Amino acid sequence: MTARWVRWTLLAWAAIAGWYLWQRWGYVNALGLGDTDDNMRLMQVRGLLAGQDWYDLRQYRLSPPDGLDIHWSRLVDLPIAALILIFKPFTGVAMAERLAVGIAPLFPLAVAMLAMGAATRRLIAPTVWPLSIITLMGCTATMAMYVPLRIDHHGWQLALLALTVMGIADPRRTRGGLTVGLASAGSLTIGLELLPFCAMAGAIVALRWVWDRDEVGRLRAYGLTLAGGSSAGFVVFASNANYAMRCDALTPVWLSVMVAAGALLFLLTLLNPASRLVRLGLAAAAGGIVLGGFAGLFPQCLQRPEGVSDELAETWLNNVREARPIYKHTFAMAFPIAVLPVIGIIGAGVAAWRARSADRLVAWIAIGLFTLFAGAMLLWQVRAGPAAQLLAVPGATYLAWIVVPWFLGHKWMPVRILGSVAAFLLVSGLFAGFVVKWVKVDGPPSKMRAAVGKANSRCASASAMRMLDRTLPPSTLFTHVDLGPRLIVMTHHKGIAGPYHRNERAILDVHHAFTGKPEAFRGIARRYGAQYLLVCPNMAETTVYRAREPDGFYGQLAKHKVPDWLEPVELPKNAPYRLWRIRYDLP
Repeated sequence: MTARWVRWTLLAWAAIAGWYLWQRWGYVNALGLGDTDDNMRLMQVRGLLAGQDWYDLRQYRLSPPDGLDIHWSRLVDLPIAALILIFKPFTGVAMAERLAVGIAPLFPLAVAMLAMGAATRRLIAPTVWPLSIITLMGCTATMAMYVPLRIDHHGWQLALLALTVMGIADPRRTRGGLTVGLASAGSLTIGLELLPFCAMAGAIVALRWVWDRDEVGRLRAYGLTLAGGSSAGFVVFASNANYAMRCDALTPVWLSVMVAAGALLFLLTLLNPASRLVRLGLAAAAGGIVLGGFAGLFPQCLQRPEGVSDELAETWLNNVREARPIYKHTFAMAFPIAVLPVIGIIGAGVAAWRARSADRLVAWIAIGLFTLFAGAMLLWQVRAGPAAQLLAVPGATYLAWIVVPWFLGHKWMPVRILGSVAAFLLVSGLFAGFVVKWVKVDGPPSKMRAAVGKANSRCASASAMRMLDRTLPPSTLFTHVDLGPRLIVMTHHKGIAGPYHRNERAILDVHHAFTGKPEAFRGIARRYGAQYLLVCPNMAETTVYRAREPDGFYGQLAKHKVPDWLEPVELPKNAPYRLWRIRYDLP
């Protein structure tokens, strides 16, 4: 089994993939893309297959007539587009899309499983890989990025992070450096969400060289592949809009940083002084040059990378739930995310203490630092949760490897059975789900939260969207920001905005239209050629409108104070929306 572990891992992946598809087939068949980014990803793929230019990533069915700029790359579009083209001749376009969005998220899961299996085999023992797979399956936040329909880029970035761990754990130095450098370059080509983790991986590679001069091969390979891979990623995948000096994607700003960092690291390997203190000084100087050059040449990027106005940050970006630190979330959400990173840190520490060779000691210290960094990131933003759980897998697997056998070898059968199960639940973090289920710390959701959840679900449902498709000819609908991406995926209509920071003007226009005076609405709607007004009562976004301006335009609509220039459009009785035709010919 040890010699064929890759085959067995792929077999386990196939079983997990089959279970996921069977369990969620109803959502797949309904094209139930639940996240705005998943919907927008599908629209990006549709544009590519319809002949939109490779380097043109504007979404022309939002923010008409000029369209909405998307800062992503085409890299993640490729497997989805390939699956659609494969299935299309046999199933037709609609079913091909459903199969593609169901299957595509499972590909990066295979990469993550293989990478974690390889890492734990190198760090612990050749036969430990099944434990790492089981531990990974218990990473609830991580696995949520791999379920069918989750086609946004986070799953691929996490898979590349798993490859980074594999490279750090690799005893073959040059191969390990190549792996870390290429994985970091690929992650940055996709997006900057894991930029801090890429920077930490680079720092770990450099510190290993500072400690051990023989690590020069790992550092050299890392520096060359980071610079070369980032350059290739920019040339092949950067959109036309990403040639501007922006801070939110792999633009010339970050490309120059990666090339400079890679070149300086390569230069350090040519010097490779014998003194550890000198190596530390050179590494610090290289880091200072990169940071100083970045601050001097790109001061606009020293603030938040999105580059949005204070108004948009206050009204929207600062209120995104995943951008809040973990301690500002409910116990039911925060506890399962935080438990495994803590266990992983402990496990890496124990493994380093018990290491029997210098190579494994250094590798476990590196993994421990990486896991500790990820845990600290949770105190900044909870969106680091999937990465923090993933990085905890090696440490948690090590604890399971040494603790569970102790119970299995006990002379009393109850201890062997119950003790081993309890020990594994504890060291894998799987017990967190039971704690949340049985310890009701947060209390039941409020009536308002329940109403918001119901409205969010109903208004984005396939049946409700099909109703809009049947009711109106192709039109431009002025509606909520968070409803825009779903609207254009499921209907033939156009929308105004989507929750993407480069869409600042359209987002603010929607907010101003709903929170301002009723007489100001038509002027804003006319700029986009909107023919209809569509609202979803109690949708999460509407609570923001009413909280900011209770007597604003939306607040009045909620009180059934409708101006004469809005002509009601009749919808079926069970419709979750309210719809009006906008009359520009009336005073």
